[in-house]
Amino acid sequence: LWHLCTGRRRGARRPLGLLVGNLGLADLLYVSTLPFLVSYYLRGRVWLFGQGWCRITRGLFHLNLYASIGFLTCISVHRYLGIVHPLKARGRCQEATSSAWLSAMVWAWVVVQVAPDFAFSKMDDTGMRCHDTTGHENLGVYLPYTAAITVTGFVIPFLIIIRCYCHVVVVLCRSDTVDLNLRRRSIRLVILVMVLFSICFLPYHIFRNLNLLSRGWQLQGSCTQALKNIYISYQVTRGLASFNSALNPLLYVMTSEDCMSRMRIIHQRASQSLGSTFRRKTSCQGDEKKMGIILCEEE
Repeated sequence: LWHLCTGRRRGARRPLGLLVGNLGLADLLYVSTLPFLVSYYLRGRVWLFGQGWCRITRGLFHLNLYASIGFLTCISVHRYLGIVHPLKARGRCQEATSSAWLSAMVWAWVVVQVAPDFAFSKMDDTGMRCHDTTGHENLGVYLPYTAAITVTGFVIPFLIIIRCYCHVVVVLCRSDTVDLNLRRRSIRLVILVMVLFSICFLPYHIFRNLNLLSRGWQLQGSCTQALKNIYISYQVTRGLASFNSALNPLLYVMTSEDCMSRMRIIHQRASQSLGSTFRRKTSCQGDEKKMGIILCEEE
């Protein structure tokens, strides 16, 4: 975000840079809620900040989640058009204005999807617990909503990304005219995005829906070890879903030519500095040995 706002070079304001910048903004919104969640869990799941802030805190998690998926999808489609259809991608796809409009549409769609989640009560009857989904009384309505947002917010974007990247990999493998650096960056981007979806997003959506189903079964009197294991797995996948905010900055490194060139320069300077330091030490040690030999001969 800092590079996007203060960067003097055109690379900071390219369409792809704007999409990655919005991805960073989504992460920043979620990071702002972490101090309250840390306080909540350190106090043994006791919420002290009121029902309204509980809804906002839990809602921003889902806002970050689906905004990340939305912008990752846009980044994937942008890379697909640039590699598979380079002539069609020129013009509108290379304008910052088109990416700004696309970003606004993604935010609007994410807000439409997440807005119903803010309407569900997150507090229990005691007013001390802040649930990440909702209470038992709203479970019958919340489960269909969760299933719907899983399809629109995750399954459809995931299928779009798989189709785009399968086509990109085929073109990169068959074409000899694609720039080598572009090919490497594109392959790295494919791997990173697929890792994000496979590790961070896919397990979370599977176990979130399973956990809601298991809560319904528990209300009907069923209580088995399998249901407890589902809950434990769901808690683990929530952590994995949050981990996407730590992996998203790698996307900037993968997609920014300027950043990659600066990292190479830093690496070269560091290697030169370490090499010169090592040579000085070895030369000093050699001089010390020579002085020791001379002193021994004089004695």
